[in-house]
Amino acid sequence: MRVLSILFLTAALGVGSAGGMALADDHGPATITVTGEGTVTAAPDLATVSLGVTTQGGTASEAMAANSAALSAVLERVKAAGVEDRDIQTSALNLNPNWAGTDGSSVPTIQGYVAMNQLQVRVRDLAKLGPVLDAAIADGANTLNGVSFGLQDPDPAMDQARKDAVAEARARAELLTAAAGVALGRIVSISESGGYAPPMPMYRMEAAMAEAPVPVEGGEVGVTANVTVVWEIAQ
Repeated sequence: MRVLSILFLTAALGVGSAGGMALADDHGPATITVTGEGTVTAAPDLATVSLGVTTQGGTASEAMAANSAALSAVLERVKAAGVEDRDIQTSALNLNPNWAGTDGSSVPTIQGYVAMNQLQVRVRDLAKLGPVLDAAIADGANTLNGVSFGLQDPDPAMDQARKDAVAEARARAELLTAAAGVALGRIVSISESGGYAPPMPMYRMEAAMAEAPVPVEGGEVGVTANVTVVWEIAQ
């Protein structure tokens, strides 16, 4: 009778279906496995800006000197706009020759050098984001690679997403087992996958084209939790 019961549940509930549910085989207690997902959205309170300074010079030292001077001005204005030292980090520093004649028509030669310094700037007060961008662009930042939004402390939202994911898994498991005429037993295991992965509104623009104050909208960001719960089926 036990084998027949398991076969009946397999046919009724659909092992391995797209709904994230599966039944065990005839080795051990009959079980049901269900996945649940929970997503919580919130207004962001953190922005990360990727910006930089690119300069050219006849020699490597001239290119770096020009870059350092421009970057110093950018840093001074950004800090004056309210960004703390801890929220500014160099993400890339490059110095490359500017090659000419690489089309094969002549021997390639070096015609000056290009220096680039890239920064990651965190803005914890989104009301200051526009002024920070304006300040950076006004004093020499000529590359703006993007803005991403997030949460300074995602843990409360993530915990709620986990609760919602477990609740969804239980509701689905109860629905499926009720349809099959059986009941849920004890929980065998709970596992989690995924994590904090907010959608990040981003844009890219040439800094030289930003003649008016930069309008920025943070929108909402979300955290998502996925759980897989295994229950025994009550006999």
